[in-house]
Amino acid sequence: MELFLLHYPFTCLFVVFLVLYQVKPAFRFFCKMTFYKLWFFTISIGVVILSIPRGRNVENMTFFRTLALPLKYIFGIQIVVKGKENLRTKKPFVLVLNHQTSLDILALMEILPHRCVPIAKKEILYMGTFGLACWLVGTIFIDRKDREGSINTLTEVARSLHKDNLRILIFPEGTRNHGGSMLPFKRGAFQLAVKAQVPIIPVVFSSYNSFYNQKEKRFTPGKLIIQVLPEVETLGLGPDDVPKLTEQVRDSMLTIYQGISGMTNGASHQ
Repeated sequence: MELFLLHYPFTCLFVVFLVLYQVKPAFRFFCKMTFYKLWFFTISIGVVILSIPRGRNVENMTFFRTLALPLKYIFGIQIVVKGKENLRTKKPFVLVLNHQTSLDILALMEILPHRCVPIAKKEILYMGTFGLACWLVGTIFIDRKDREGSINTLTEVARSLHKDNLRILIFPEGTRNHGGSMLPFKRGAFQLAVKAQVPIIPVVFSSYNSFYNQKEKRFTPGKLIIQVLPEVETLGLGPDDVPKLTEQVRDSMLTIYQGISGMTNGASHQ
């Protein structure tokens, strides 16, 4: 046995890896999440190389999306999109989505509209090649600690929505939520939509709990439902209407979330 270990150390390590992967769910979860993160950092290098000829441009998002899509097949995640026809509009809009885990990036690539620019926290910009790739695809970074600066940034975005024919993507919860519901929505996305007088299109990701749970260290093949809701018009609305608009959109998204999450959780127990 000792001779075998000495002569074939890599074979032994590979066998140990396979055994741990099969019998230890926590180890399997760690391996999958490490692979997931490495995939995005690796494809970011490709996005950077492909984007350099035309510089920072929202059209570069096509590279990111194409290179990210194979992951759903690798992990065995079936993604069902409902209401995708609601995204078939050529006018600018603000896209709002619920935020659960880092897997949201994978799900997002399934429905990402043309000329869509995400708004993200500035810390992402400093995440190596991934941050550089995000910058090159046109991501708008804001400092969440600098409220005045964030408002100024959103004001500039509102001006460019029509001029550059953009769609803006925002997670209004502001942070990931593993709680099986939705956190209160921040008003920035809705203030932006009202200021630019463009519609809001809500998108709801069903709960990942049937196949992914960070606390339980569980990550298996599974099914995710994405529901794209009809646009919510903001034409004629003003700043005073923003609080009601925010709650209205959140309530409709929460109702849909509970409905489609029940469908995936039910399917996982059959």
